[in-house]
Amino acid sequence: MPKHFSLIAVAVAALLSGCSLIPTYERPTAPVPEAYPQASAQGQNTAVAWRDYFTDPRLQQLIDLALANNRDMRIATLNLEQARAQFQIQRSALFPSVGGVASANRGNSQITGELGNTFTAGLAVSAWELDFFGRISSLKEAALAQYLATDEGRKAYELTLVTSVAQGWLALIADEELLDISRRTLVTREESIKLAKLRFDAGFSSELDYRQAESLTEAARATFAQQQRQRALDENALTLLLGQQIPAQLLTSIQGAKLAETTPMADIPAGLPSDLLARRPDIRAAEQQLIAANANIGAARAAFFPSISLTAQYGSVSNELSNLFKSGTWGFNIGPSINLPIFTGGRLTANLESAKAGREIAVAQYEKSIQTGFKEVSDALAGRTTLAEQARAQTAQAEAERKRFYLSDLRYRNGVASYLDLLDAQRSLFALEQADVQVRLTQLLNQINLYKALGGGWSEASLGKQEVNNR
Repeated sequence: MPKHFSLIAVAVAALLSGCSLIPTYERPTAPVPEAYPQASAQGQNTAVAWRDYFTDPRLQQLIDLALANNRDMRIATLNLEQARAQFQIQRSALFPSVGGVASANRGNSQITGELGNTFTAGLAVSAWELDFFGRISSLKEAALAQYLATDEGRKAYELTLVTSVAQGWLALIADEELLDISRRTLVTREESIKLAKLRFDAGFSSELDYRQAESLTEAARATFAQQQRQRALDENALTLLLGQQIPAQLLTSIQGAKLAETTPMADIPAGLPSDLLARRPDIRAAEQQLIAANANIGAARAAFFPSISLTAQYGSVSNELSNLFKSGTWGFNIGPSINLPIFTGGRLTANLESAKAGREIAVAQYEKSIQTGFKEVSDALAGRTTLAEQARAQTAQAEAERKRFYLSDLRYRNGVASYLDLLDAQRSLFALEQADVQVRLTQLLNQINLYKALGGGWSEASLGKQEVNNR
């Protein structure tokens, strides 16, 4: 083949390699209402990094430990590295693979029949496919979208990890407060049973009063044991999230703590549903999966067209090893090959149909992720106002019950009221104090859920910061 003709062929191939059969991508319309229920007109939300939202230094320390040591977070980061490598592997198919070749042969010449040697050395390009119809480029775009989806998945897990640590920390504080309530209640009831025993022995009350006091005391003891177990379970769960033991000074710092005294979290306006498309990493990951599925259609379409490959070699050939690199022994050869699909038993058509079905699946998954995000935000908004009112009312009710218990105890000691009134006041106060802690915990957890549902914020890890060059 003449040298100038070969160069022209390569140039034409390079020009034609920009062809793409990937369908034009259009983002599906978000299948949700234009406004959240119970949302106030506060404008769009802005990105809030977790350090700006969770301002308690102790909680920040725990989150830092979790981000550094949590094994699932480590797996998510390694998955991202693997996806990056897969993208680079797919991208490398766009370029020729050049390698050194050397060979030595001895045998009869097909022309003279004489026995002789043949030595060869040089560079070779083996089966470089010219991407005329964009098959390789389509696969590269799909691999890139898969990499970006993996990156969004890492961010989604980081957001989940941050909020889970915050929830676990608040649960421990709630456990401490509940334990304190149970401890104080148990002490009070043990004093009551002593008084009931004295009155029974002196003949001022019946055995029924004494047995009722005994029953309530044992019930408080059982609740205290149950809450000790729950406290241990919650500590174990937080330890797993951290990937290491909870620092002892942090556990000491929450002894006697109350949820009402915790450092408040920043307020986040709800924004608009369209914000979710840009804020939530799980939705962005679903969209990247959709883009990858769209690119796979281009690759399946390109498979219907001929594939052209080039094999080339440049080097030296000599009958003597000593003359291998001398002038006059150098030369080159280049040879194109074409593979034209004629009969494939329906394989190519099936691959295309499969790719199209894959895109429809990705569309449905993308729409479902938007609907899920909208529901989670709406649920958190519904709880924001109602939980605040519930907490206020329950605190007021608990305070009223404390006064009732004080008056009932005073009346009983003075012989004015029956022991049944005192027992009823004790039971009611204990239940309300526990319910007060639970509703406060639910209110704080709802704030965390709203932060997570709106997309939260994340620290860009080194892998996430790096750009994928030369798309």
